[in-house]
Amino acid sequence: MILNFIIQLAVSFVATLGFAIVFFAPKAELIYCGLTGALGWIIYYCMLAADVHIAVACIVATACLTILARAFAVLRKNPATVYLLTGIFPLVPGAGIYYTAYYLFMGNQSMFTSKGMETFMTAGGIVFGIIFGFSIPQKLFSRLERFSVK
Repeated sequence: MILNFIIQLAVSFVATLGFAIVFFAPKAELIYCGLTGALGWIIYYCMLAADVHIAVACIVATACLTILARAFAVLRKNPATVYLLTGIFPLVPGAGIYYTAYYLFMGNQSMFTSKGMETFMTAGGIVFGIIFGFSIPQKLFSRLERFSVK
């Protein structure tokens, strides 16, 4: 269990880091981008392990990583999208989209519907998590400016 947790944390960090490199995130921010993605994935992973519904897990994980991205934005004096765009990468339902299309083309209506609804709920959870994370007033994050690094 602990080993699996560490593997999930490390792989999500490295995957997010790689995605940040591909998207030309500033070099000084790569570690923070990786941390954002790793945090979001670990929250999502732990919630699924606790048998929480996939949409709720996505909402909570995305809201947490959005809040962290906003905090890093203030602390590191960069736009929040630097951290949010790369941090959301592990949560994006790419495999779900693939399998939804696969089952559609294979004519498996029940699996198409099932996987399609799961993918839709995951994507919707990401959207609502971002909305929640950005609905927190900027004043709360502005208090972090005295700790900024740059």
